[in-house]
Amino acid sequence: MAHTPKRSGRNRIGPSYRHISMHTQRMTLSVSVLALLALAACGTESGSGSGKGSGDGGDTAQSDVPVTGVAWSVDSVTVGGKKTEAPAGARLEIDPKGRATADFGCNHISVDAQVKGDRITLGKPVTTQMACDVKIERFEKAAIDAMGGEHTAKLSGDKLTLTTEGGDTMALSEEKPADLVGTKWTVNTLLDGKTATTVPADLPKERTPHLTFAEDGTVRGNAGCNSFSGKATVKDSRIVFGPTVSTRKMCPEAEMETERAVLAALKGTKTYTIKGSTLTLAADDGKGIGATAAPAGAENSSEHG
Repeated sequence: MAHTPKRSGRNRIGPSYRHISMHTQRMTLSVSVLALLALAACGTESGSGSGKGSGDGGDTAQSDVPVTGVAWSVDSVTVGGKKTEAPAGARLEIDPKGRATADFGCNHISVDAQVKGDRITLGKPVTTQMACDVKIERFEKAAIDAMGGEHTAKLSGDKLTLTTEGGDTMALSEEKPADLVGTKWTVNTLLDGKTATTVPADLPKERTPHLTFAEDGTVRGNAGCNSFSGKATVKDSRIVFGPTVSTRKMCPEAEMETERAVLAALKGTKTYTIKGSTLTLAADDGKGIGATAAPAGAENSSEHG
């Protein structure tokens, strides 16, 4: 079972409202920065032989749960008195270095962030410009409207509420690390050293790249065109992949390009980290993939090669 991130005894945000100082840096937006921030902050799960490890939380601003360095699942936003429920997978994270990243179901969003006492000040959101489903786009707009400016942070157990001076709110819950084994991981990012590329959103649903690790030490799924299966030995925070077997269909070049990148990430020895519902699988040179756990209730099965 995955464990709740460890608590530190240092600065806390909550009833005592102890002062927290954070260095705020000006951020240069790029797809690589967004992906790396989302995948490399504190609170990762290290692997074990069973693929189930323990998390490690942030260390700068805490109450019952830490505020920074935690993957927060977005539950809803209320803007102008109108409450909108979040789509599955919506998340927000504030890192200890003064940046916040969010994904409300479509675009990558990033802002400067400052935490002081029970106040969190978010700068002007900067976002990618991908085409989104109408319903998700509606929520994304409401969430972005609720992000800007100064917020009062209120923590209750594993729940966090951010409230603006105008009364708009964002309700969040601490996102527990998903298990490596038995989870269907949907690949959404291709990592290449210091850069990252989003997997095309218009791939046919049945060929969206995904993978599932099984208790018997195998991994199987779809790489973007063909189904595959192979051996995957998990030890500590590393996975050693054996040869894979796959079908041999030909698909449009965009799908084949994605497939080649996914299969390359499933060769040799790779380091993995899990933070909330996000899996990063990468070689020492930074090449690899980023994937997201299927939402609760979704079918956690994979294609057989």
